[in-house]
Amino acid sequence: MFTWDETSNGARRALTGRPGGVSRGPWQGLNLGLHVEDDPADVAENRRRFGAAVGHPVVWMEQCHGADVTVVDHVPEVAPRCDALVTTATDLALAVLVADCVPVLLASPGGVVAAVHAGRPGMVAGVVPAAVAAMRDLGAQELDAVVGPSVCGRCYEVPAEMRDAAAAVAPVSATVSWTGTPAVDVAAGVVSQLRDLGVGVTWVPGCTRESPDLFSYRASRTTGRFAGVVARAS
Repeated sequence: MFTWDETSNGARRALTGRPGGVSRGPWQGLNLGLHVEDDPADVAENRRRFGAAVGHPVVWMEQCHGADVTVVDHVPEVAPRCDALVTTATDLALAVLVADCVPVLLASPGGVVAAVHAGRPGMVAGVVPAAVAAMRDLGAQELDAVVGPSVCGRCYEVPAEMRDAAAAVAPVSATVSWTGTPAVDVAAGVVSQLRDLGVGVTWVPGCTRESPDLFSYRASRTTGRFAGVVARAS
């Protein structure tokens, strides 16, 4: 079910991959995304298995590539439209869906956790600093982050103006593709933002486009989504 799973800093954090689900066709495996034209019944079964493995009710987002943060204390009837979830609740898990974007799972010993969806637009808009600020507003002090697999800089070719916009926010994100064209390393930008904010980082290796065990929109436009999940350990 999980490709990476660890409990530290008062929280359990885990990342899924493709194996373990019932989806078929281009979504084969544990697709957890409801918005990618997969059979809703298959996604529901995948989410049921995921929830059972997590052991808590899961809060999902309607992700929109922005910088909005939602603080939750229960599972809402409708997924909030945002790109970061924060909670202090002991009985909730927060999930982020990705297929090239950067999943960020934050925690503090004081019992505040967050799940962040950081694509290139979100990184530029400041979703990571916004999530950290929201956690600190709730009393979090010593934060650390798990940064999950995403498309690597060599595989994320973009127009030069997009690279320049990303570099204006996080200079380290500017890079070149395997063919020498302008590219963005979003994860490197996210990691630099976290470190600038005094947040410790565990960076889980892997490029979504290069790994057959992860979903990648860049590799296959029609594809599923894998997840990062975080919950308080107690």
